[in-house]
Parts: sequence; structure tokens; C-alpha cells
Amino acid sequence: MNILETERLILRYLHSEDIPDLINLWTDIDVTRYLGGPRDVETLRKDLVATADNPLAEQFVLWPLVEKSSRRVIGHSGILEKVVDGLREYEIIYVLAKSVWGKGYATEIGRGLCIYAYHVRNLNRLIALVEPENKASERVAVKIGMHLEKEIVRPEGGMRRMYAIFLPH
Repeated sequence: MNILETERLILRYLHSEDIPDLINLWTDIDVTRYLGGPRDVETLRKDLVATADNPLAEQFVLWPLVEKSSRRVIGHSGILEKVVDGLREYEIIYVLAKSVWGKGYATEIGRGLCIYAYHVRNLNRLIALVEPENKASERVAVKIGMHLEKEIVRPEGGMRRMYAIFLPH
């Protein structure tokens, strides 16, 4: 079952056959450079199997991103609930395989998630927490209508630029 569809992308529930592609994504040093680095394979596998076994367990989670033309899983995207400065926020996430960087997919799924957040989840605000060095993610945030709201320090100590958008936009 699909969560949302854009012109070139499908965001859908996790299937067990997606797990190897997502493990490859989350263990890629370049892909995870601004996301805390590569993940531990066994921990990742366990978490992905749990999500595949019960895909409706969590309301805010990442889903496989499929390229329509190739039918390949090319990313992991969605909305996650976060606490920022003591407030509940909803962060838009787009993690894409290197093979599809530069095609505008992050912007496309970002815009789709804004529509989904407003019309399906009844959210009126989304954020993006971007490492200051991650210029590509900053460009995507701006392209989808976000504005730089402030800089914050995350609980683990990392500095982030917090972009926000009020929906509908």
C-alpha cells in the first residue's frame, strides 16, 4: 500500500524484500555523512524487520522511497516526531542513495510530504534539522518553502540549523 505518490516517486510501506536496499543505504559512509554515520548492520536489520512485521505500529516513521521508472528502492523518507527545545516538532526526512543524487528527488518527496503532513496527518508545521555543512539539504529545505528559524544544539551535542514551514504553503 502506498503512502503517497509524486510524479516520479512512490513512498510505501516497508516490505521484507526492501531490507537489503535500506541496509545498503544506511551503511553508506557518504549517504550517512550528515546523519550520524553508518549504522550497525545487525541493529538496523532488527529494526527494519520489526517495522516490516508491523508496518502500522508507528504513525511517524520512515518508509521506502521507490523510483517509479526503475521500481528500485532509492531512499528512506518520511516524518519523525522530535522534541526540540522542549517542544514537539515533526521533522521531514529524505535520505537518498548516491546513485540518484542531483535528480531533484529530495525536493520532490519533500513537497509531497508537506502535502501528506497537512492533508493526512493534520499537521500545520514541519521542520528540518540540518547540519550546517550539509548545503544540499539546506537547498532542499529552501526549495520546498522552509525558512531558517534558528540554530539549536541537539541532545547529543551536535549543532543543527532548524528550518520550518507552516502548512499549507
